[in-house]
Amino acid sequence: MRSLLYVLTFMAVIAAAFWAYHENYKTQAALAKAQSVRSDISDARARLAVLKAEWAYLNRPDRLRDLVEVNYERLGLLPFEPDQFGRVDQIAYPEEPEDDLPITYPVEISSAGAQEP
Repeated sequence: MRSLLYVLTFMAVIAAAFWAYHENYKTQAALAKAQSVRSDISDARARLAVLKAEWAYLNRPDRLRDLVEVNYERLGLLPFEPDQFGRVDQIAYPEEPEDDLPITYPVEISSAGAQEP
């Protein structure tokens, strides 16, 4: 009986060691994948910073003004002038209709059959 207990304990220790070994490798693989994702995120942020800098460089007002002047014949773009903008109180809002839409199929709602909480 004692030898059976020793064998079962030994087998349990072997099984626990096997499980711990596999969990260790799973954890290391998950950490490596997380590091890879962090590296990808860092690379994407660096690319995004470069793209933002390029966008800011390409949208400089003096560059855009020169492009408008060069392509005036084709595009017909004019520069903005202060008198082209209006005030909020100059906006014409549509008139509200005086009569509402007719209700064609009304539904009656009643709480007569409802039970009180």
